[in-house]
Amino acid sequence: MSWISLTRLRLRGWRFVPGFAWYAIRSSRQASRAAGYRDGALLNDAKLTFWTVTAWTDEAAMRAYVLAGDHRAAMGKLSRWCDEASVAHWIAPGLPDWPEADRRMRETGRPSKVRHPSPAHAALAYDPPRTTRGGRLPRAAG
Repeated sequence: MSWISLTRLRLRGWRFVPGFAWYAIRSSRQASRAAGYRDGALLNDAKLTFWTVTAWTDEAAMRAYVLAGDHRAAMGKLSRWCDEASVAHWIAPGLPDWPEADRRMRETGRPSKVRHPSPAHAALAYDPPRTTRGGRLPRAAG
């Protein structure tokens, strides 16, 4: 079984895309080298919305990744860059498909703190994700 971590972020505007993309690339490389990382996927949704889902050996491995390096640096900027952000976690045999990830986010997800929340932010009342523009993150190194 794996510890699954799901995030959904919506950027407030195009001016935040370059910084977000830079950190997203660096964070995905960091994840692929992190102890306990198993697998991951990214979904480039509509309206500057991005989803990530990752599988870890356990919660401690995921937390060690989240609180280190480029991922930690990015987290400090997301409250300014995003008007919607949410996270969900659960245990499963492997990565879910995107409809299952959406269901999990709506049922068990929690909104993250953002400085300029959209009207839909607190209730996770976002549009269903467009699931045709996704891809895999690098597999675990080694």
